[in-house]
Amino acid sequence: MQVTLPADDDALLAHAGIDASIPAREGLFRERGWLRRVSREPSVLFGGGCALLLEVAHPLVAAGVAEHSDFRRDPFGRLQRTLAAVSALALEPRDKALAAARGVARAHERVRGRLPESVGPFEAGTAYSGRDPDLVLWVWGTLVDTALAVYRDFVAPLDAAALAEYHRDQRALALLLGAPADRTPGDPESFRSWFDGMIASEALTVGASAREIARAVLGSAGVDRGPVPLITAALLPPRLRSDFGLGWNDDRQRRYRKLVAGVRSLRRERAVDARSECG
Repeated sequence: MQVTLPADDDALLAHAGIDASIPAREGLFRERGWLRRVSREPSVLFGGGCALLLEVAHPLVAAGVAEHSDFRRDPFGRLQRTLAAVSALALEPRDKALAAARGVARAHERVRGRLPESVGPFEAGTAYSGRDPDLVLWVWGTLVDTALAVYRDFVAPLDAAALAEYHRDQRALALLLGAPADRTPGDPESFRSWFDGMIASEALTVGASAREIARAVLGSAGVDRGPVPLITAALLPPRLRSDFGLGWNDDRQRRYRKLVAGVRSLRRERAVDARSECG
């Protein structure tokens, strides 16, 4: 049963638990809040490959991507549209943010079908829908977990207070996308428990469609070339990394650490330059 979003903007804000006193021009979330700060961080985009592979590790999501996107020609197109919508929700003024939420709902309404073959616990013929609250919840969760992992590695870990605020606002964003209010975690501990439970469950089973999407995303170079495959393999949970056939060893771990150190060093240099210009 899909979640029906309220047609009235004020009711939609109340449904998501968003503070209506925030100025409309500022958006749905506080300007200096951690949701906006993480969402503005350019390095978060490094996690795109990981987020997409996490999504399609769910067979019903993989079927939707395979049958309702042009992933072979444009592997990141769907992900880019998803990220653009989430960015609008996090950063744009209220009218544009709410329009983005309703746009996502309309786009997902067209994503319907049946699983072409049995994968894991899902039998052939299992129906899927882009508005299925549990699939919306999973896709949202992959973006949250990946963003936090990238921010932790390439910027800095959030402290306990920042992380609690981030998850609280992310839950509101999830409800705007159509996630189920009774099952969407809103604090770090419940999110970690739910997400890790999903990773360990049979609900995530890498099937043929997911592997084909992964090949399109990572290209023919494998994990030995380029930053995207390396970052993707580094961030994926070990079980799924193995299921997608992405090898990992000490050399790749060293290369990832070197990449992280290089990005952090560049960030520090730019911060120093910015302060110098302001001075």
